[in-house]
Amino acid sequence: MLKPWLPGFLLLAAIWGNSFFFIKVAVEALHPLQVSFGRMVVGALVLLLAVLLGGRRLPRDPRLWGHFQVASIVLTTLPFTLFAYGEQYVSSVVAAIWNATTPLCTLAFTLLLRTEKATTGRVAGLGLGFAGVMVVLGIWQPMGGGQLGGSLACFAAAACYGIGGAYMGRFITGRRPEPPVVLAAGQLLSGAVQLAVITLLAGVPLVDPHAPAAVWWSLAGLGGLGTGLAYLLLYWVQVRAGVTTTSTVTYLLPVFAAISGVAVLNEGLSWNQPVGAAVILAAIALTQRAAPRPVPAQPEQVPGTPDHPAPTVNGG
Repeated sequence: MLKPWLPGFLLLAAIWGNSFFFIKVAVEALHPLQVSFGRMVVGALVLLLAVLLGGRRLPRDPRLWGHFQVASIVLTTLPFTLFAYGEQYVSSVVAAIWNATTPLCTLAFTLLLRTEKATTGRVAGLGLGFAGVMVVLGIWQPMGGGQLGGSLACFAAAACYGIGGAYMGRFITGRRPEPPVVLAAGQLLSGAVQLAVITLLAGVPLVDPHAPAAVWWSLAGLGGLGTGLAYLLLYWVQVRAGVTTTSTVTYLLPVFAAISGVAVLNEGLSWNQPVGAAVILAAIALTQRAAPRPVPAQPEQVPGTPDHPAPTVNGG
């Protein structure tokens, strides 16, 4: 039988997978900082609207807003900008493959912080994932024209997601009673303020009024769908399918990115990139299989507690 959450799951994968397509279109005419700031503002507005319509309000605890500032650096400000920078030199498909390493990066940092237990399966999965990264990079062949720098920027963005996920789990999602949508709205608001300051200090205008219409549509799709609506959809799927099942959406992102990148942007792929992606996804499956089974959440538990963790804003 068709699972009732499956259409939402596939829609989430399609939205996040095509975020890299939107980045590629936008960065052709905008500075990476402008792309990051634009998607952050649009995404924050969508989540703020969801907070208001839900009859909720933003938290008032100054310590929590301090954590938002730190989390925003590694979950939005840095990775959004790094992906936009990287896609100036690599295809949207390659960027999506690098994004797929996020679960491995998250596991690596949770092990370093000792919030997760190291097991043989997890360590083997991390080693296999590292091998997949080397295959995607194609370390046996020279890389020119900024391709190496672009790939490393995208990989660094995924590493930022890993750091941010570990930080959120330790200081925010596991200790707060607020619903996930409120936490995400606060995180994006903090990131929007950070990027506004950084962009202006870098001498880059926040908005380019001369950008073509395709760029504006891409920013609307990137911020409204990939950064805002996708988060609400993520929580909807998570409530119905569970955290573990929802996390497997990572497997489908490179597939949807390849469809739009190759079919619409006419991007090419070398053999090592899909092969490396397959190795990375196998490594993720190995680490998830090796993970201990979580204790099922009770019906009365509030989303955002340890047994019902709030997801982080991700997807490129």
